[in-house]
Amino acid sequence: MDEAIKNTEPGGGASALQELIEIVKTVVYALCIALVLRVLLFQPFTIPSASMVPTLLEGDYIIVSKFSYGFSRHSIPFSPPIFDGRLFNTAPKRGDVIVFKLPRDGHTDYIKRLIGLPGDRVQMIDNQLYINGNPVPKKYLGKVDEETDYGLTQPADRYAETNPEGRTYTTDDWGHTGDMDNTEVFIVPEGNYFFMGDNRDNSLDSRAPEEIGVGYVPAENLVGKAQMILLSWDAHKASLFKPWTWVLDARPGRFFNIIK
Repeated sequence: MDEAIKNTEPGGGASALQELIEIVKTVVYALCIALVLRVLLFQPFTIPSASMVPTLLEGDYIIVSKFSYGFSRHSIPFSPPIFDGRLFNTAPKRGDVIVFKLPRDGHTDYIKRLIGLPGDRVQMIDNQLYINGNPVPKKYLGKVDEETDYGLTQPADRYAETNPEGRTYTTDDWGHTGDMDNTEVFIVPEGNYFFMGDNRDNSLDSRAPEEIGVGYVPAENLVGKAQMILLSWDAHKASLFKPWTWVLDARPGRFFNIIK
């Protein structure tokens, strides 16, 4: 004879308490599993600005792998100061798109492309990127109307840039006379990295000093590697409180795109 789960209800009070305890345990277990997955494996982020156009657009919902470079205190929510450095450290590769904690506050999440490794000399001259004295090759792809912050557009020159490791990615530029188009030579300190946005004239990055921009980023501040655009909506039209915009203002052509 089949056995069913017995429901013992002496008055109902004890059973209700037991059921509440089971619900609480289930919620706690689920939260623990979610925390482990978030700390050790993957974390979602939403792109809030146009600094990585054309690679990433406002409203892209991306997945970041937390295990790509090992783990630091910044892998844990709220960055508790429980240990220094990185565990299971793996050095990032030039050209990776990386989420990191802003050095000046240790809490704000930024996303940029890794340009300079420890010991590198990085400079911009007339909008040309130089690494260790050598110009980084780029191919002109033509004029575009680039999506910028606040839903505006800006005419831009688009390039395919190929870094010293042979990785090619796309950048946008508004001209050759911006504040970030001619810089000093930056010598990346040991244990630090140099980042730039793909939207070269609309990115506050390592070309700006730490007090107002990013500056050099310590290895400990790396959160993870941006792997995939999972979903994407037009950030200036879609609204959580207007369900029809979830469909009308979606950008399905960006769904499940691997980030290069």
